[in-house]
Amino acid sequence: MRNPLNTIRPDVQAMHSYVVQDATGMVKLDAMENPYRLPPALQAALGERLGAVALNRYPDGRVDYLRQVLAAHTGLPAGYGLLLGNGSDESISLLAMACAKPGASILAPVPGFVMYAMGAQLQSLAFVGVPLTADFELDLPAMLAAIALHQPAIVYLAYPNNPTANLWDDAAIEQIIEAAPGLVVIDEAYQPFSSKTYLDRLTRHPHVLLMRTLSKFGLAGVRLGYLIGPQALVTEVDKVRPPYNVSVLNCECALFALSHLEVFAAQAQEIRTQRAIVSAALGVLPGVKVWPSDANMLLVRVPDAAKTFDGMKSQGVLVKNVSKMHSLLANCVRITIGTAEENERMLAAFQTSI
Repeated sequence: MRNPLNTIRPDVQAMHSYVVQDATGMVKLDAMENPYRLPPALQAALGERLGAVALNRYPDGRVDYLRQVLAAHTGLPAGYGLLLGNGSDESISLLAMACAKPGASILAPVPGFVMYAMGAQLQSLAFVGVPLTADFELDLPAMLAAIALHQPAIVYLAYPNNPTANLWDDAAIEQIIEAAPGLVVIDEAYQPFSSKTYLDRLTRHPHVLLMRTLSKFGLAGVRLGYLIGPQALVTEVDKVRPPYNVSVLNCECALFALSHLEVFAAQAQEIRTQRAIVSAALGVLPGVKVWPSDANMLLVRVPDAAKTFDGMKSQGVLVKNVSKMHSLLANCVRITIGTAEENERMLAAFQTSI
């Protein structure tokens, strides 16, 4: 009997889908989203703006204009270009596609963002994961040895990292960049909450790209990411980008948000303030370890991650149990920083669940 599943690649059949937890009715603190919506006046203004968009036409010059606005927003260096993607996920996929030579590999520290490995696998590239130290720092000797052995086409360095939320040592990053034979992608998805950026050092190295997203900025539902790098490199990666990959609605939402930067800056500042409050409150609890964070999340080790996750969920608070992602994350949960009210509910649920 004919089995249509036989047409699907065996490695794809063996994969697990990216699971999104059902958050209906929950305090949703599992996906590093900005918890704040637009103020009502801006909601109305955005609705009117989107209503006037020519949905019957393919995206055209407005997307080019968005590139110009983002270039000004980031302070794009001279001679550098900017590629738009449907979230950072598409940029990761496009990079893997563009670099998918036979025998090529992608390397990144682990635990880290799962899409680096998935992007490699879907393009039949080898993925090399180099474990962090027990304190989630870069293992520089191991990274350099892996680079020398595998000669990766791409090295990903998240700055700060997900799910550990920390910034790595700058001197170690520079040594890794110098050793890398291919591209190095600095992933700054959480830059709105970070104390540092690599942008001011970007032009030191012609093989370094900077990747950002508007998801953590406050537009997770819009799905818009961008990649910055030397124009010649960006031009080559852009050749594998699908035409019209950014919708007119995404484009207008992003342009609208970028014209109200003060609103999102205030939200980011409040999230940073709440991060300090939540970290301090968790850090004094017995049996609990909280790592420093430069993102809008906290990595927390508890005596029993499954018990804590289930206990909080039963009280209507959804966090992320990351304890099975990597052995270094044993009994760890990842908690997104929410509003002050959400954080109070989270802390109450956490204390009765450890």
